[in-house]
Amino acid sequence: MKYTNNITEFILLGLSQNMKIKHVCFLLFLFCYIAIWMGNLLIMISITCSQLNDQPMYFFLNYLALSDLCYTSTVTPKLVTDLLAESSTISYTDCMAQLFAMHFFGGIEICILTVMAYDRYVAICRPLYYTIIMSRHRRYAMVSACCAGAFLHSFVQGLLTINLPFCGPNEIDHYFCDVYPLLKLACTDTYRVGILVVANAGMMGLVIFVVVMLSYILILYTIKAYPAESRYKALSTCSSHITVVVLFFVPILFIYIRPATTFPEDKVFALFYTIIAPMFNPLIYTLRNAEMKNALRKVWCQKLSLIARQII
Repeated sequence: MKYTNNITEFILLGLSQNMKIKHVCFLLFLFCYIAIWMGNLLIMISITCSQLNDQPMYFFLNYLALSDLCYTSTVTPKLVTDLLAESSTISYTDCMAQLFAMHFFGGIEICILTVMAYDRYVAICRPLYYTIIMSRHRRYAMVSACCAGAFLHSFVQGLLTINLPFCGPNEIDHYFCDVYPLLKLACTDTYRVGILVVANAGMMGLVIFVVVMLSYILILYTIKAYPAESRYKALSTCSSHITVVVLFFVPILFIYIRPATTFPEDKVFALFYTIIAPMFNPLIYTLRNAEMKNALRKVWCQKLSLIARQII
C-alpha cells in the first residue's frame, strides 16, 4: 500500500504537561540559555582579542564556543517559549529544518572535539612537529573538514527522515524534532531506515568517541615520563577536554547507538547534550585553565579601564 504524507504540523509533548513543572523548567532553562550565551561569548571575545587565537588549542576552542551557541540555539529558544504555552506545535517544514540544523551543528561540535583531542596528542606526543602539523593553513583546513563532515552527516539524516510518510498521529513525545521520535510516527516499516540511522549517527559517534579516548590514553601513557610540573599541566588540560567529551558523547551514544526505539528517559538525556554540556563548556575550559583565566583578566580589565576613561 502506498502511503502519502498528509501531516502539515506536529504537536510537541515537551518535558511535562504539568504547568507548575513547566514554569520551573522555564526559569531553569532560560537561565541556562543566558549562561550559555554569556559564557561562550566571553570565551570567543577573550580569545579573539588576545594572542591566544594564534595557539591551535584556543583557535579550535573559539570554534567550539561558536558551534555551542549555534547548536543549542536550534533547540533551546523554542523549548523555553513552549514551556509557557499550554500546547506546542511545529510545522512539518520547521521540524525538518530543526532536525537538519541540530545534526549539522552537533556534528561540527563532535568533529571539533575530535580535532582538539588530536591537537593535544600532537602537542604532547609529537612536540617537535607540532608547529608544522598545526600550521594556520592546516587548522583552517581541519575546521572546513569538520563543517563538510557535519553537513554530510546531517544531509543523510535529513534525507532518511524527509522521505518518510506521516499520516497520523502527529504527537512527538519530545521537546524537539529528532529522528527516533519521527520514525515512531511514520506510517510505514522503518526497520531499514532505523538501521541506517544507527549507522549514520550511532556508529559514527561511537567510532569518534573511541578514537578520542584512545588519543587521551596515548597522551597519559606518554606523560608518565614527564617531570611532575609538566605532567600536572598536561593532565589539567586533558582532564578538561575529557570532561567535555564525556558530558557530550555519553548521552548521545545512549540514544543513538541502540535500535530505533524511544524511551521516556531520552528527553532527560537529550538535555545533557543540547543544554547542559554547552553551558558547562565555558566553565570547564576557563576555571581549569590558567592561560584562559589570564586572558580573561587582561582583556576585560583593559576594556573596563577604557570604558572608565571615556566616562570620566
